[in-house]
Amino acid sequence: MTYVSYYESPIGYIRILSNGKAIKEIKFMDSDGPEDPDVHTESARTQLREYFEGNRHSFQLELEPDGTEFEHSVWNKLMDIPKGDTCSYGEVAKKIGDAKASQAVGRANGKNPIAIVVPCHRVIGSDNKLTGYAGGLERKEWLLKHEGALLI
Repeated sequence: MTYVSYYESPIGYIRILSNGKAIKEIKFMDSDGPEDPDVHTESARTQLREYFEGNRHSFQLELEPDGTEFEHSVWNKLMDIPKGDTCSYGEVAKKIGDAKASQAVGRANGKNPIAIVVPCHRVIGSDNKLTGYAGGLERKEWLLKHEGALLI
């Protein structure tokens, strides 16, 4: 069974999906929709609201994103990037033990199904430019400014 909640954030609607045991997906959407919440989706909604209000710096959620072993290794390293900081794709590649895997890291980053909580928005180009974000570069920029990583 899939459970769903929506949160209307300052940068758009966010859909939260759970399998009844853990969060499977947190994704930006164009609109909200019908809800069938559970304890996991509601906890995520509350924690996202606290994050957007500036009162939460980390998340305590059970996560079960679908992905390959490599994607999971990348996503796990993303969780180590602190709020207010950024990291390049190459730096993430080095941290997972393959300095030549920056393009593969970029692909895995783009497939991250759990936006914000698994902070793929904190990964930027080696030239410090904002690059690719499934939620859109405007949202990536907003999130980094919100976290104090961008002061422009």
